Amino acid sequence: MFKTLLTTTAAIALVAGLVAVSHAQSPGDLAIVAHPETPVAQMSLAELRQVMKGDRQYWKPDLPVVLFVRAATSEERTAVLGVIYQMTEPQFNQYWIAKQFRAESTSAPTKLNSNALTQQFVSSTPGAIGFMAARDVKPGVKILKIDGASPGEPSYRLHLTK
Repeated sequence: MFKTLLTTTAAIALVAGLVAVSHAQSPGDLAIVAHPETPVAQMSLAELRQVMKGDRQYWKPDLPVVLFVRAATSEERTAVLGVIYQMTEPQFNQYWIAKQFRAESTSAPTKLNSNALTQQFVSSTPGAIGFMAARDVKPGVKILKIDGASPGEPSYRLHLTK
């Protein structure tokens, strides 16, 4: 009996270890975060693309969209460029230069070097929206649903890449 219990316990520990290793290798989901008082709780991917590309500049007449993006070397930025912007890094930079040149935007999005800074700036800036690894989100920001799904749900489409 003791040997069976020991074997069963070892098998459970082995399976749990494999699950933990498998989960650790998964890059995870990308969370779209907004200031808690931003008047939106969910968006379609197309609406998110409009906001992130600066095509929608106001949440409401007296509340401008304030866009924060991660630095060029981050896995979050790589994921956003691929899925949301559908651009390469040079195309992204040229896009914002052209947008400013045509006076369609007064500035490019503010670049932040970490998820902690994204959390800090989005939580303290009315109208702010940004993105970060879902695993790093802390209280103080609102996680937006995209196409009706939240990070961690099977139908969620925004994932970090390796």
